[in-house]
Amino acid sequence: MATILRPVSCLKCPQPARQLWPRAASLSLGSRRFSVLSRPPPNYEGHVPLTVVERAALAAGSALMSLLNPRRADLIAALGEATATPYFIYRLRDVMLSDPTGRRILRDRPRITSATLSLERLRAFPPGSVGYEYARWLDREGVSPDTRDVVKYIDDEECAYIMQRYRECHDFYHALTGLPVMVEGEIALKAFEFANTLLPMTGLSMFAVIRLKPDERGRFWSTYLPWALENGLRAKEVINVYWEEELGRDVEDLRSELGIEKPVDLRATRKMIRARRKAERERTS
Repeated sequence: MATILRPVSCLKCPQPARQLWPRAASLSLGSRRFSVLSRPPPNYEGHVPLTVVERAALAAGSALMSLLNPRRADLIAALGEATATPYFIYRLRDVMLSDPTGRRILRDRPRITSATLSLERLRAFPPGSVGYEYARWLDREGVSPDTRDVVKYIDDEECAYIMQRYRECHDFYHALTGLPVMVEGEIALKAFEFANTLLPMTGLSMFAVIRLKPDERGRFWSTYLPWALENGLRAKEVINVYWEEELGRDVEDLRSELGIEKPVDLRATRKMIRARRKAERERTS
């Protein structure tokens, strides 16, 4: 029986550990062949190993259904996991391993939930700080850090954590950019994430632009897509931000360090357009 070589994890090494082995060795973790009748045991708690056919079906089905209903976070999560392998999540792991802060995140394995980040404590941070702006965004949008699905379709345990970390940091990206959770804001943020992380799900999510109203599509093409591509490509990899250590920092200072410009306020723009249309209707009535 042939021996399968596995890459060595070395989070304390000054250089990326995956340089010790060819990239093909790490990709081999996601290329095991098995059938539904001989499914291997899970690699971590909650893991569901998928055959190639099952993974392709999950990707196609979740892509179609999430396009029909962009608010189904569970479908978007499944699409993200089904399309992240065999390459893209490993690329993101290499990005983290090549950065000192990224390696510390992988070593510490922090989680972002209401249990690990007290909202009362975050609200007590000075206005303009990362922690305060994050809590203010959560309150304004009516969302919670506890709503993220647990990763289960990625075979490699370390890569599963990376996907979970990306997922739990998503609201920090919202708070940093000021983009709201409405579909128009989510598509703009997904475009930024695609340029910055290259995760296929973030790019595929942009197809939801066809569900926007004509004026919303116009804003996306003319304003938010150019902003997303320019800032996503120029900015440092946001997956390497240790958000738990940045809570007291001035948010403008962090944006400057990362190379991110805040986009045009989407909520304010929509409010202004509604007010203008109301005034026009009253003037013509």
